[in-house]
Amino acid sequence: MHSRRRFLKTGSMVSLTSSVPATLARLASAAPKQKDERILVVIELGGGNDGINTVVPFGNDGYARSRINLRLAEKELHKLNNGVALHPNMRPAKELIDDGRLAIIQGVGYPQADRSHFRSMNIWHSGNPEIKEEVTYGWLGRALDQRKQNDRDRANSSGVFVGEQQTPPAMLGRESVVTALSRAEDLELLSQRVVDLQAAGAIASQSSLNQFVVQQFSDAYASAERVQSTAKRRSTNVDYPATKLASNLKLVSQLLHSGTESRVFYTIQDGYDTHFAQLLTHSRLLGEFSGAVKAFLDDLKRSELAQRVVVLAFSEFGRRVKENGTQGTDHGTSGPVFLAGEAVTAGLHGQTPDLCDLSDGDLKIHIDFRRIYATLLDEWLGLDATPLLLQSFEHLPLFA
Repeated sequence: MHSRRRFLKTGSMVSLTSSVPATLARLASAAPKQKDERILVVIELGGGNDGINTVVPFGNDGYARSRINLRLAEKELHKLNNGVALHPNMRPAKELIDDGRLAIIQGVGYPQADRSHFRSMNIWHSGNPEIKEEVTYGWLGRALDQRKQNDRDRANSSGVFVGEQQTPPAMLGRESVVTALSRAEDLELLSQRVVDLQAAGAIASQSSLNQFVVQQFSDAYASAERVQSTAKRRSTNVDYPATKLASNLKLVSQLLHSGTESRVFYTIQDGYDTHFAQLLTHSRLLGEFSGAVKAFLDDLKRSELAQRVVVLAFSEFGRRVKENGTQGTDHGTSGPVFLAGEAVTAGLHGQTPDLCDLSDGDLKIHIDFRRIYATLLDEWLGLDATPLLLQSFEHLPLFA
C-alpha cells in the first residue's frame, strides 16, 4: 500500500487530478501570506560534535590534563570570557556573538544518554528519550501538523529539507508536506514533472495520497516560479563560502526571499564522528559551519526576514573528555547547541561544563534538549509544545 512516507523516500509517482493546472496557477501567482510569521532553520551537525574543542573551557584545569594532543593553544582562541572561548577557526561565530546574533547553550543532552548514533539521533529527531523504534513522526513534523490543524484555511503546512541525504525523521508528519531539494535546479525539475504528467493525461483520483502528491508538486511548482523570478531581480553583496553547507543555506535564503509559505527548513552537515586525527577535520568543519551561518544571516539582514528567522544547530551527542589513542575522541554525552538570529539573547547560556567533575568520564548534562525545543515551539513558532513533547518543560531565556 502506498503511503506519504514511501512517496517521500522513493519519489514514486501516482496520477494527479485534473485540477492541477488551476491549482498551480493560483499558487504561482498568489502573493505570499503571513509575512510576519516566524521561521526556523535547523542545521544537524551529524556524527557527534566535540563540544569541548568547539566551545573551549580553556580556563578549566581538566582541559589541559585531558587533552594532550588535541589541546588548542589559548592564544589562538576567540575568548568569550576569562574561561571559555571558541575554536580558532570560528571567527565568524565570534563576530555573530559580538553582534548580538548568536546564543550558545552549554551542557545540553538528555537523561540516560545513549552513545549510539542511530538511537541518539532518533531521540533528537522524535523529541522523546523513551523511543525504542524507528521514528514515525518527528518533532518538527508534528509541529507542522499542529500548525495546519490550528489554521485549516492554509493551502498546506510544509517544510523543506535541503540536502542530498534522506529526509530526516524530524520532519515527518501525519499531514504536513516535506519538499526535499539538493539544489535550486530541483525545483524546476519538479515543476516540469507536473507539466509532463498533465501533458500525458493524468488520471483523476480523489484518494488522500493523490491529493498529497498534488499538494507536494503544486508547492514545488510555485516555489520554482518564485525562486527564479526573485533570483532575476535580487542581488546580494554577501559572498557565501564555497562549501556545501553554505550552498544549502543560500538555497534556503532564495526560497525565503521568494515568498514561500514554508516555515521550517532543515539541512545537514556531516563528518563530526572524529575518532581519528580530529584536529584538521574538526577545524575544517567548524570553519565551514560558522562561515556558512554568518553568510546566511548577513544575507537576511538586508531584508525584513532578519527579524523572522532563527537558526538552530545541534549534534546527537558530544565526545568523551579524554582523547583516545588515535588523536581523536570517542562518543560522549552532552555538548553545546547553537541558536542564531537577531531575535536571540546572545552569549553563553547554561553552566559551563566542568572537566574535573565528570560522570563515568563524560561531561554532566545540565540542560535537557527538550527545554530548547519547548522554548522554540512555544515562544518562537507560537505552537503548544506540551502535546508535541508529551510533557511541559521550563523555558530557557533564549529570546530578547
